[in-house]
Amino acid sequence: MAISGLVPVRAAAAPKPSEVPAFFPFCIDWHDAKKRDFVQQAQMLKELGYDGVGHIWLDKVAERIQSLDAVGLKLFQITILVDIAPGKQAYDPRLKEVLGQVKGRGVQFALLMNGMKPSDPAGDERAASIIREISDLGKDSGAQFLLYPHTDFWMERIEDCIRVADNVNRPDVGVMFNLCHWLRVSKDRDYVKPLKQAGPRLMAISINGAEEWDTKPGWDKYIQPLGRGDFDVAKLLKTLRQLGFNGPIGLQCYGIRGDTRDHLQESMGVWRKLKPTSGPAKAGSSAGAR
Repeated sequence: MAISGLVPVRAAAAPKPSEVPAFFPFCIDWHDAKKRDFVQQAQMLKELGYDGVGHIWLDKVAERIQSLDAVGLKLFQITILVDIAPGKQAYDPRLKEVLGQVKGRGVQFALLMNGMKPSDPAGDERAASIIREISDLGKDSGAQFLLYPHTDFWMERIEDCIRVADNVNRPDVGVMFNLCHWLRVSKDRDYVKPLKQAGPRLMAISINGAEEWDTKPGWDKYIQPLGRGDFDVAKLLKTLRQLGFNGPIGLQCYGIRGDTRDHLQESMGVWRKLKPTSGPAKAGSSAGAR
């Protein structure tokens, strides 16, 4: 049920080069043993030191906003599905209403795009048309629209996202790098090349603890609390800083079971030790490709 009386706030200013980038978890609803509601989640996130949260789908967005406003936290992202298959409804028609609810809040919409076989460029033209339509809907909202690579979806690789975003060529349309999905689909471990290729279109990333390689299905090795696994997240963050990335950083939590507070507290402890900063690195430093 929609909650009326929400007052839009100004979008958050871009961080200064010396600032720690915004850090928020998402997919925290699915497997929480405590089954916290939005109010309880917001209070927990505030206590643990997170800057806000990501929201999945378009249900109860107003309720989510109200719970975050009450504790001074930000709604960073809303994930939505987009279907490029001919004859299918491309996206949830509630999107227009939700864009009004988030006006002026600087929310990013993460677009999971499906409807054709993975990475098939035959879908590019229709996808670009749908994305432009969504961008038109949000032209007065201050929102950004991020193409989100997802394993086994049509838009599966970060390179797919970059290709389509370049075709759309709008300032509010960018891409998101997602560590777990990149680990699953990439045949190497050189993330520097696609990150450089994305350039200023890279508007958000997600991280988590992970193993470098996992040949088995499932996500228990590729999505873990931050600090677990042998993948060098600190090196990835250093590379991003050297490339000048200053967007928000999401913490992928899908599939992590138990009390959500436990793994969020564990990840926050590691995040504080990493102390990443946004903006270019000091002269003399170098980024090594993995």
